[in-house]
Amino acid sequence: MAIFYGMVLATMSRILRSYPFPANQINTEVPQPLCGAWSARRVLNALLGVCLSLAAAGQGAVAQTESKSAQKPKTSRPVSAQASGQGSAKSTPQAKPKKIRKSKPSKPSPAQVQPLVGSGPAYDQRAEAMAFAQEMAERRSLPLAWVQQAMGQAHLSPQVIRLMQPPASPLTKNWRIYRSRFLDQPRIAAGVAFWRAHASELARAEKTYGVPASIVVGILGVETIYGREMGRFRVLDALSTLAFDFPTVHPRAAERQAFFRKELEHFLVQKHAAQQTPTAALGSFAGARGMPQFMPSSRLNFAVDFDRDGRIDLSASTSDVIGSVANYLRAFNWQPGMPTHYLVQLDAARLNMDALMAPDILPTFSVASFVSHGAVLQGQALTHAGPLALIELLNGPEAASYVAGTENFYAITRYNWSSYYAMAVIELGEAVAKQMQSKP
Repeated sequence: MAIFYGMVLATMSRILRSYPFPANQINTEVPQPLCGAWSARRVLNALLGVCLSLAAAGQGAVAQTESKSAQKPKTSRPVSAQASGQGSAKSTPQAKPKKIRKSKPSKPSPAQVQPLVGSGPAYDQRAEAMAFAQEMAERRSLPLAWVQQAMGQAHLSPQVIRLMQPPASPLTKNWRIYRSRFLDQPRIAAGVAFWRAHASELARAEKTYGVPASIVVGILGVETIYGREMGRFRVLDALSTLAFDFPTVHPRAAERQAFFRKELEHFLVQKHAAQQTPTAALGSFAGARGMPQFMPSSRLNFAVDFDRDGRIDLSASTSDVIGSVANYLRAFNWQPGMPTHYLVQLDAARLNMDALMAPDILPTFSVASFVSHGAVLQGQALTHAGPLALIELLNGPEAASYVAGTENFYAITRYNWSSYYAMAVIELGEAVAKQMQSKP
């Protein structure tokens, strides 16, 4: 009888392996929403568990052999016991297979995140990179052996190069589509939860730096959904690739490569000072890290120890994150109490669009000058004391949207050089605030 159950078990294992995991199941402990193949796999898992118990009752050795085979499916994807639905097989005949319950996706812990490691050659094979290591070690008074070892651990990332290349054909900008990517209900709900959980720190940052909580909440929601998506690229690989192999097809390749070489230097200096291995840090394909996605130079210049624990942590310390974002905006001339923008209409009879668009998003016009070129303002905007800029948000084939941007609007674009980004931040923060008021 044990042999019979062993044959059944082997057959079930082969069938089980024929159903692949969904792509979004790779690095999470709890099952994601199930597809048809995954549902079938769950049924087969349960049947397999029954076979394990029955086989164990007949012959312990058979059960032990087959359970090891079941626990180690032939797949290159890392799968936890909970994700596979198998757990640890028990050798007692009374053991019953546990029922797998559907669970909502959870935020992966750092240990679960699978790093995206560069697949190209190591940079200690490049004379240019080794010359950089020697110059940097001398300039920064770092141990040459340590810097050389770090460059030997850095690998070229073809994926980073692909992501940094400009699109083959110009993309049609569409504010409504861009907006919809960030102002969805899950992100707004996450913002409400974040604001409520950290209301005291947001209020303290606003008092200290003059930046409203809604703006900080908007930035963190757009950047990483409040720390849920902080990037999987090895920062050492990303920065090294962009420092030495920035795509030449980019219109500003030389300028950007020089920028990333400086960022790589800042990154290595910071890691050596913190006595941390440079290969452990993960972030975006551009090398930005943490909940606010700071580049190494931004961390150096703007990050603050807002929780006063003696160190700056932009991944785990929400207090440091909130204070650092607010400090960043203040450094770029954030004006407390000033609106970010005003509604504006255009008078076709008087419109001088070339003049209004010439400064791009840089606030340049006084209210009088702005109006003289055909912009129509109302209410509070007419008494605005500072300069304004006409912000154009294209909507694909439909008519563009326009607002009058203030110095505070411009300050947000220093975080990410895009008027679309700035408006998404502003409107996400407003949507979160509105929902907090409607749902106490």
